[in-house]
Amino acid sequence: MLEQYINNRLAHKDILLMTHIVIGYPSFEDSFRIVTAMVEGGVDIMELQIPFSEPIADGPVILAANQSSLAHGATVQKCFEFVQKVTRTFDIPFLFMSYYNILFKYGLNRFIDTMAAYDLKGAIVPDLPPEEGQDYFNAMQAHSLAPILLFSPTTPDSRMTYIASFARGFIYCVARKGVTGLDTNFSDHLQAYLNRCRKVTDLPLALGFGVKSQTDIDFLKGKVDIAVIGTQAIRLMDEKGIAGVGNFIKNLKS
Repeated sequence: MLEQYINNRLAHKDILLMTHIVIGYPSFEDSFRIVTAMVEGGVDIMELQIPFSEPIADGPVILAANQSSLAHGATVQKCFEFVQKVTRTFDIPFLFMSYYNILFKYGLNRFIDTMAAYDLKGAIVPDLPPEEGQDYFNAMQAHSLAPILLFSPTTPDSRMTYIASFARGFIYCVARKGVTGLDTNFSDHLQAYLNRCRKVTDLPLALGFGVKSQTDIDFLKGKVDIAVIGTQAIRLMDEKGIAGVGNFIKNLKS
């Protein structure tokens, strides 16, 4: 199970690293090379985004990657084929990230059955509220897959407790209001928010939206269990290529 894997890794590390890619960007072949570079760099978990035309939680960098992948012919089926190759090649946990329209159009049970068959460990579906997700949660539970749910700084404590009752694997703590890719203030306000998150659940905590550097990760040690690098990795890939991404990950883990 994903939570057990995380806790086992935390017995040997202060904090784990999760990275994010958009499948098919800049191409499926390059996506596989990026995964390879990240795994070789020491990433603990990876989030693989199925491109979608309206990724409402994502800022301009990830939005552009989604649009480019779709323009070059990405489909859900091709993404599944990519995932099958990845999970057969590497032994870290991989998660899907996408929006509920993708699951709905593909067929919810068919989608989750295929996830399990291809050895994915969970999914992040940021636009599916728990109140509307019982069929999703039931199907995920039937395959021992982790539905990763989100907290935000504006989530009341009572709502956090409710959300956490449906979550498995870990909780994804969004660092601030807004979309991915903007600057985040790593400060006492963030610490206070994370303290609230910790009080309402025993699940591991991940933090994303704005994690860019070793300084950010050092700030998060002892506050969360997983640091999430998303937009910054795509920016570096655009600027310095796949080797630049690999070097960035290696330097974070050194």
